[in-house]
Amino acid sequence: MLAAILSLGCIGMIAAIALGFAAKKFAVYVDPRELAILEALPGANCGACGFPGCAGYAKALVAGSIDLNQCPPGGADVVAKLAHILGFEASAAAREIAVVLCQGDNRKAQLKYHYLGLEDCTAAQRIADGPKVCPGGCLGLASCQRVCPFDAIEMTADGLAVISREKCTGCRKCIAVCPRKVIRMTPSEATVHVLCNSHDKGALVRKYCQIGCIGCNICLKTVPDAYKIENFLAEVVYEHDAEANEALPKCPTKCIRDFATGYPEGSTQLLASASSMTGRQK
Repeated sequence: MLAAILSLGCIGMIAAIALGFAAKKFAVYVDPRELAILEALPGANCGACGFPGCAGYAKALVAGSIDLNQCPPGGADVVAKLAHILGFEASAAAREIAVVLCQGDNRKAQLKYHYLGLEDCTAAQRIADGPKVCPGGCLGLASCQRVCPFDAIEMTADGLAVISREKCTGCRKCIAVCPRKVIRMTPSEATVHVLCNSHDKGALVRKYCQIGCIGCNICLKTVPDAYKIENFLAEVVYEHDAEANEALPKCPTKCIRDFATGYPEGSTQLLASASSMTGRQK
């Protein structure tokens, strides 16, 4: 009995020594700065930095192979923390948020056919270039909503994607999955946008969308510095957009939207925005 106990004890001691040796032999060194960076990052693992997760970004930062401004969800606060950890001077990039440049939902934009396939925008786009007549309009199948890790995208009852300015972190995941490139990154301070993505001539746009840009130049004539027209489509010049909202009442199709006064029709954000404005007035 005693011999058996001693044998087991010896085996256990040998195993412990072997494990200790193996732990030292195969130990992977982790720079303490990586751990500190991981603590500072938001932990969303959204991939906006270009890496599979926050751990990959932390490793790249310590290696010096990427700059500090690659974490949109973190914003300026995280940049400041990362700079402190790495001993750099903080210089946060201007924050950007995503905007769906379309208001042509299933009531306002004409359909070529009734799509009954997979609920995925890319799949729908592969069938005769999508069910909407407009070549650049939102397909409304929620691919962007499903991929958003921050619950910042809603789909209206009439099939239009709307992005919350308050929740969007600028991770760009929605842009990557949109087959029609109808989602663009815009300066977070800019609230006025031309919500149209069609470069067709005005006469053609009128045939398939009630609220599309017809390239009439009225916005450009009203505020020359705040707008430009390229390939029959008006765009806001964000570097000079201070007076861009002056063109809103003159736009014949109402395709220009000021998000400071409300979201596109059908969005619950519209109600939240109106409620917020009422509260401020009181």
